[in-house]
Amino acid sequence: MIDVLREHCLAKKEVSESFPFDEKTLVFKVYDKMFALISLEREPLQMNLKCEPEKAIELREEYYQVIPGYHSNKKHWNTIVLENISIEFVKKWIDHSYELVWQKLPKKIKQ
Repeated sequence: MIDVLREHCLAKKEVSESFPFDEKTLVFKVYDKMFALISLEREPLQMNLKCEPEKAIELREEYYQVIPGYHSNKKHWNTIVLENISIEFVKKWIDHSYELVWQKLPKKIKQ
């Protein structure tokens, strides 16, 4: 599953990956702004994604696998426990996270 999610993140425009915190947290950024983190050593696997605050609450209420962001601003980040959940849902949530960050970038950078 990590490989599929990693490929999905890296396929987006101007995305880079790194390990800025430690060797077990893979971080995806668009122009140096984080939009996704994967904790490589957690079992089950977990991923943090940025989310519009109202949508974050809705997702937490609808999916038990979605919880407030671990070590993140809980208003703007969700942690997704990647167990018994559709990878297609997770890809849509990655897209949402990327778009939130992309929209906040200055016009000059996006061009």
